[in-house]
Amino acid sequence: MVRKSASGRIGIADVAAKAGVSHATVSRVMNGNFTVDPDIAARVRAAAAELKYQPNPVGRSLALGKTDTIGIVVPDLANPTFQAILRGLSRAAAQDGYRVLIADSFEVSSEEAILAGEARRRCDGLVLCAPRMTDAELEEIAPSLHPLVLINRTTATAGVPSLVVDYGQGVQDIAEHLVELGHTRLAFLAGPPRSASNGLRLQGLESFKAAHPDVEVIMLEGGSDFDTGHGAVDAVLDSGATGILAFNDLVAMGLMSGLHERGLDVPNDISVTGFDDIPFAKYTTPALTTAAVPITELGEQAWQQLRALIRKEQSDTPGSRYQPRLEVRASTGPAKAARSAVHG
Repeated sequence: MVRKSASGRIGIADVAAKAGVSHATVSRVMNGNFTVDPDIAARVRAAAAELKYQPNPVGRSLALGKTDTIGIVVPDLANPTFQAILRGLSRAAAQDGYRVLIADSFEVSSEEAILAGEARRRCDGLVLCAPRMTDAELEEIAPSLHPLVLINRTTATAGVPSLVVDYGQGVQDIAEHLVELGHTRLAFLAGPPRSASNGLRLQGLESFKAAHPDVEVIMLEGGSDFDTGHGAVDAVLDSGATGILAFNDLVAMGLMSGLHERGLDVPNDISVTGFDDIPFAKYTTPALTTAAVPITELGEQAWQQLRALIRKEQSDTPGSRYQPRLEVRASTGPAKAARSAVHG
């Protein structure tokens, strides 16, 4: 008869006694060590199956020096963009037997380094998604987080792949679309000040303004959520702009809701654009013109890069750059002046 441990749980000692081997041999077999004689390994596995032995995952992680878990730090888990990235990452990692630990910094940049460090100590690798910390802070912390993959940030630290969306080109494409519709006074509802992707959008708009000196682009303070857009109605109307570039789809949706409450028609009175093409964007009324980003693919690719680092494999694509795709829908239309000329 097999005696259970004091805790009542079948342990390595029970399997060792049943198989007639040492504790160390059982441990090596359970951890997949192929140096054990095949016949002895088969005897150990048979004993473990008969006793319905379940390895302690914490003990196994300590023994192997791995947790089969990765971490991801996001600035705002309520944002559908980050949810889609997480979905892509989780699904891809699960196919390789990995779980994902999630940390949300709630747009508080001072918390990111702490969260990243704590997550990395509990995981085999880390994905930092659109971190809001400064470049100097990122350069300082990156070496201690390896294996590390960055989304929408870059670092000079060796061996850290970056997956970056070309937000600058994306916002220029949207602005060009509005100009083609006859809009000459545009307004940009900016994102969080410490958002790197917001900085890339601003750089893109500077390039656009240089190429279109006859088009006015007004910068308005904003944010990244629905409430930001809804609360920006007065500033947008005061700007006199007829074409609005919102930082992202959520901001655009909030703005359209606020404009509707004021009795204004989108796009007949004012055109509104978003960015990201989150799943809801095509179902707004009117459907939202936006720049589509392959956000789920970002998550999947982040896992491919991180897996290669964990396994110490050579990655075929040590970092990638993604081009947004303009999705023209019903929230943009000809500027009033242009419409009058057409129908005059």
